[in-house]
Amino acid sequence: MTENVVRVCAQADIAAETVQAYDVADKRLAVFHIGGKFYATDDECTHASASLADGILEGDVIECAVHLGAFHVPTGAVKAPPCSVALRTYQVVLQGDDVFVDLDRDAAGEPA
Repeated sequence: MTENVVRVCAQADIAAETVQAYDVADKRLAVFHIGGKFYATDDECTHASASLADGILEGDVIECAVHLGAFHVPTGAVKAPPCSVALRTYQVVLQGDDVFVDLDRDAAGEPA
């Protein structure tokens, strides 16, 4: 693992089809457990500065509870206005029973 891969939580800490917020390093991340896979994004909505972990998760789309903007969790792509800026994603690394996040790479494994 690279230097900026950090442990976030145990896999068992996040029930299937839910999202939880975690403070990691100097970031607040939303970690999702969707369809047996784990995803990580910034927790803050790019439109309203609200916690996405407090939003509504439907399938692989998270809807912000403040103004109902939405994002595609696996890619961070905007799915509904008023959001217009994509959500920052992070590469998730599963090791043993734990969820780690690479703070230097996006969900696709590309440098951030």
